[in-house]
Amino acid sequence: MAMEAITLFLPDLAATAELGRQLGRKAKNGDVILLYGGLGVGKTTLTQAIAAGLEVSPDQYVSSPSFALLHEYRGRLPLFHLDCYRLAGEEDMEGAGLAEYIGRTGLTVIEWPERLGSLRPAERLDIFLKIDKESGRICRMEAWGND
Repeated sequence: MAMEAITLFLPDLAATAELGRQLGRKAKNGDVILLYGGLGVGKTTLTQAIAAGLEVSPDQYVSSPSFALLHEYRGRLPLFHLDCYRLAGEEDMEGAGLAEYIGRTGLTVIEWPERLGSLRPAERLDIFLKIDKESGRICRMEAWGND
């Protein structure tokens, strides 16, 4: 069970970006953020803002790693941005060598984490994004673990 859960209403991209920057500023070594939501809901946009909060320089453009599976960026902490969309499950994750990036030194952000199966770490922040036509985006965050 999640230790703490909050729901935020993000009326526009500026609010989404501010949330991401705050998450990046507060991130610690070994943190893992799992981003849930359908195509076009803003997972990569949120990751771009997290990178800004981590002081990743603007010349390291943060893009969706859908085809590469993993992008790494240098900032205050390393940012490992994984996308599991094209993976069938945890066996594919392990076979691609991506499981070793979960909980590494730095911050790991994973899109489409449903495919992680048992590889989801016990300590993590789950973020569920959903578009709401009246209020922009609904963001539910659930913190798991000891911190």
